[in-house]
Amino acid sequence: MKLWINRIIGGILLVSLIALGLYQPLSEYMSIPKKVVLFEGEHYRLPSTMPVTARVITAESGATLDKAGDGVTVKAEKPGTNELLLEFAGLPTKKVDVEVIKDFKVIPGGQSIGVKLNTLGVLVVGHHLVDTPKGKKSPGEIADIQVGDIITKINNQTIKKMSDVTPFVQAAGESGKPLQLVINREKQTMKTTLTPLKDKNEGAYKLGLYIRDSAAGIGTMTFFDPGTKKYGALGHVISDMDTKKPIVVKDGHIVRSTVTSIEKGSNGDPGEKLARFSSNRQIIGNINRNSPFGIFGKLNQSVNNGVADEPIPITLSHEVKDGPAKILTVVNGSEVEEFDVEIISTIPQKFPATKGMVLKVTDKELLAKTGGIVQGMSGSPIIQNGKLIGAVTHVFVNDPTSGYGVHIEWMLNEAGINIYEKTNSDPKAS
Repeated sequence: MKLWINRIIGGILLVSLIALGLYQPLSEYMSIPKKVVLFEGEHYRLPSTMPVTARVITAESGATLDKAGDGVTVKAEKPGTNELLLEFAGLPTKKVDVEVIKDFKVIPGGQSIGVKLNTLGVLVVGHHLVDTPKGKKSPGEIADIQVGDIITKINNQTIKKMSDVTPFVQAAGESGKPLQLVINREKQTMKTTLTPLKDKNEGAYKLGLYIRDSAAGIGTMTFFDPGTKKYGALGHVISDMDTKKPIVVKDGHIVRSTVTSIEKGSNGDPGEKLARFSSNRQIIGNINRNSPFGIFGKLNQSVNNGVADEPIPITLSHEVKDGPAKILTVVNGSEVEEFDVEIISTIPQKFPATKGMVLKVTDKELLAKTGGIVQGMSGSPIIQNGKLIGAVTHVFVNDPTSGYGVHIEWMLNEAGINIYEKTNSDPKAS
């Protein structure tokens, strides 16, 4: 009870002094999070210019306090949890939990990769009319099948690719019996019936649907874990070019690719890397996830970039700072190069979210070659002070020199890598 009374008194005193204009940085003090996660060896300076002191009230030998100067710095020494009590004028005002976790390192990417995705069933990308003796009709529209739907079963048989569909369509047309379809729509499973119609000109039965079972493109590798070979790339979801909806992945794979030319970006036109899959099309990894944070899977082999082939530490979102950084990417052939960028702003996100950073290309060589950030550059790793902080994701259409980045913390989470464990990644993990 006494502790709570002291905290209330301290808070009232603090607010009163600020109201009197003696202390302006209230927002800075209030921004101190209730929980801070640090890797071994990291330092975290409490972001306050006010004369606030701190003391450890419970600890697992995880952190110590350096009270030198006009502030307090938390030093993460060993894995463990700690509870700090911030005090103002000798009275407690705020509690901060500090968790120290095992140091974690990954190998940054930068390589240009070719991406091949196979959908979970066949994807409906459009409707078309069948020219019948009774007029032009679309059986798919009559059956209320919508663009973006995924056909997963026909007559209780699983559909994996487009060639699985044709035999059912012709058999149904000849027998006159409608097809029983199971479709996925916006994470919901639905059933419908569809009766194929015969095209009077071609003599074949048709669904009145345009369908697709795969998609391909290029992007950039962001990182891989040397222990598990789990990787992350692109930094954003892959959507179908026609439906504009995220592709629901059954499986897929990545191969090496070579950049052949660059369509330079300008205001209103972000530009694009033009690339081709490597001639041998050797598969270097699989794809098991397509999420808002990129594509993820497992490599068959280690892949080198020739610039930074040793594991480097990562930085959690609250430790990323405004200021100079570098990106790794390919603008010619398959050579990974390092270019200068500036972190304009960063958000210390508490929960997974995209667009955690705004960055601007400052490298004169890269600006001359590309105009800034171009399509195909998504996934390029961002490195600050020798640590991997995230990946390039989107370009600003009206300013191709600038764009968004995603924090590496969330990409690792999507890859199935638990950086919050007390020990490093398990080489036996699948």
